[in-house]
Amino acid sequence: MAKYEPIEMVKSYSGKLCSHSDVYFAKKGKTLYTGKICNPRTKAFSAEELSRQEKFAQARAAVKALTEEQKASYATAFANQKKYSSLQGYMFAQEYAKIS
Repeated sequence: MAKYEPIEMVKSYSGKLCSHSDVYFAKKGKTLYTGKICNPRTKAFSAEELSRQEKFAQARAAVKALTEEQKASYATAFANQKKYSSLQGYMFAQEYAKIS
């Protein structure tokens, strides 16, 4: 679970915010946010969803298998772009695009 720092208007939270599930806290880039899953999924994944999950897993494995030279190449390309906020996200997007 990410460390959460409430904004000045909200100094603290107490109790459950939803009776169905726990609340999660996350940080994406410079944004802190909370969420909850009130109605968890009950139906099976479709073939298209399973295919996307497999591509995601392949892209993660490809990023982990990168050599230091490839990482340095991605770091150079990352410095010249504005779309992605992290090098890891940039590398993942490039590897995912290769799979698709």
